[in-house]
Amino acid sequence: MTADIATTATPGERWAGLPQLPVLSPEYQENPHHFHQVAREQSPIAVLPFGLAALTYDAVQTVLRDRRFHEPEALGLAARGVTSGPLWDEAAQSLLSLNGEEHRRLRKLVFRAFTPAGAARLRDTMTDVITELIDAVSASGQCDIVTDIARPYPIPVVCELLGTPRQDWQLFSTWADDIFNMFNFDAADAAPEILRALDEQRTYLDTLVDSRGHALGDDLISSLIRAEEDGDKLTHDELLMIASTVLSAGTDTTRNQLAAAVQVFCDHPDQWALLAAHPELAPRAVEEVMRHTPVVRGAYRLAVEETELAGVTIPAGTFVVASTVAANRDPLVYDDPDRFDITREGPEPMLTFGGGFHYCLGVHLAKAELATALTILATRMPNIRRTGPAPWKSLIGITGPITLPVQFDPGH
Repeated sequence: MTADIATTATPGERWAGLPQLPVLSPEYQENPHHFHQVAREQSPIAVLPFGLAALTYDAVQTVLRDRRFHEPEALGLAARGVTSGPLWDEAAQSLLSLNGEEHRRLRKLVFRAFTPAGAARLRDTMTDVITELIDAVSASGQCDIVTDIARPYPIPVVCELLGTPRQDWQLFSTWADDIFNMFNFDAADAAPEILRALDEQRTYLDTLVDSRGHALGDDLISSLIRAEEDGDKLTHDELLMIASTVLSAGTDTTRNQLAAAVQVFCDHPDQWALLAAHPELAPRAVEEVMRHTPVVRGAYRLAVEETELAGVTIPAGTFVVASTVAANRDPLVYDDPDRFDITREGPEPMLTFGGGFHYCLGVHLAKAELATALTILATRMPNIRRTGPAPWKSLIGITGPITLPVQFDPGH
């Protein structure tokens, strides 16, 4: 395929010498890595329909860590046609939107609740949940990974994390589906459903927080209530906001990434067999899956002052995407970057979880969930192979397979 990448004179003549990424085109959606490769050979920076994209590992790290690049107000809704109103107000209050001192204060208060030890305490729950899901399909030797395994898997784990009844998982799943439409290009059209889900979720969590205030336990809500730094504590509204973020983000990203992981293993059966034979490779497998085939493909930032990035002058107010998916395949950083290899020795950290002061709070939980699930799946679903098409959602926002029909050797 010949890349449809050309120089552009929009906006104005400012970036006329930079390559253009046609991110909304069907060709890009089908094979973004090819477009990234061709563009990166011309420049570390490319032009998007709504701003710029950093493509190299170094440039992406700079955007993620440099305080001259802020999270866009209201989760970048302006780029998706929403500039005011109830949806804007909701998004502007999210932890993911905050910058500066307010963001640092909340991170200091809550980061101790998201430790590796906390994630490790949930491994028995993870094991029980994935085992039950596999038990339901093991005898038949076939299933849809998305609907039968990946979609229901993380919700009971998040229920256990928050200390909520496991039978409420379907509520959480539906809310996550609706709320994460906020990151799609049709966010304005989906606003009524998003706002309804946020309101229902908040009402649920409000009752939960009130009950925990009278009887603290070992769950995340109780940890957040206890959180204190130099006499500072979370307000009730802040606690609800953080719990809501965890509930939604901890659901949608993990289930999409698990389905994407199984798909890439289907395309590399030798790696699946290797993981089954050597479960100790699971942490490396998670790193490689999220480097090679991530479902979160970048982080949105806004230049708050004129900045030079990789030789390109970026005016204040410019929308910049830190394309972690492109950085994760930078050939100057990863040997043979298109190769999927769970035995890679000492690779640079993949950037899918972001970086700097907005590094993902749930990284330990997500890695533990994926490592646990992939280890058990590889053991109990040997000789896995796709039996039909596995189309993906749009690459804008959180992506992943819509369906993934597979067969495997039954009875394990």
